[in-house]
Amino acid sequence: MKFDVKYIIGFALILFSQGIKAQFYVGVQSGIANIQSDVKGVRSSSDIGGALKAGYIYSLTDHIGIGSGVEFAQFKQTVFLEKSSATLTNFEVDRTGSAFAYTISTGNYKECQKLQAIQIPLFVQFRKNINKGIDFNFRAGVKYFLPVNYKIEASAETVKGVGYYPDINLTVDNLPEYGFGSQSNYAVSGEYNTKGVLMSTFELGFTFEMGKKSALYAAMFLDRGYGTILDQKQNESYLSYSPTSVNDRKANGLYSTDKDATIKPVAFGLTLGWNFK
Repeated sequence: MKFDVKYIIGFALILFSQGIKAQFYVGVQSGIANIQSDVKGVRSSSDIGGALKAGYIYSLTDHIGIGSGVEFAQFKQTVFLEKSSATLTNFEVDRTGSAFAYTISTGNYKECQKLQAIQIPLFVQFRKNINKGIDFNFRAGVKYFLPVNYKIEASAETVKGVGYYPDINLTVDNLPEYGFGSQSNYAVSGEYNTKGVLMSTFELGFTFEMGKKSALYAAMFLDRGYGTILDQKQNESYLSYSPTSVNDRKANGLYSTDKDATIKPVAFGLTLGWNFK
């Protein structure tokens, strides 16, 4: 990954050094923006996301150019358990150092997730004039997707944490001062640990000449991430165990229950931009 990113950024800097010969652009993207996952027992909504973008395209021939730039993207979605009342188990250690199986049961649990990221694209553009003042454009390439933050707002009508100690066959379900028991109207903020990934990117659209040195650009786009953006070493309970109180449970998030899960950004929709020389 680091090898790929180094060359993407390095090539973008080379293009920037030739920026005086390039066509510049600014624009916005909007459409369906999903954070796809393969975590079992979890479903998510499809919400509107978007990006602000700016960059340049260096012409190699009359029809072929190479482009790069920088983009700020935002993804939003709500994630639920497939069953409104679900039970998940994870292994924890209490404040005495004893290991136990920690079972969390929640009622109507959901996460409002917001992911913000910097995207660095590197693409090839094919352009062909199809009518006076109208060009057909096709862009294909890669992006380095670097999450800036990935925050969650977790809530549930009820939360119950139960501990089972297999060595002594003991179940503890009502000891609030040690983190076992029930809680109502749960609402806590959390954040996922993340890392950068590569994305493929495609755009298909048209430019409409608005003057000698400017043009309106409209296109459809599709971006798809590869690998996982989560940086996690072990499986965790989606609501953490607190050894001192049932009211201090942190929100690790549903995606934290599987450290080997693939969590990747996928977006498609419309691009509207302005090209100028």
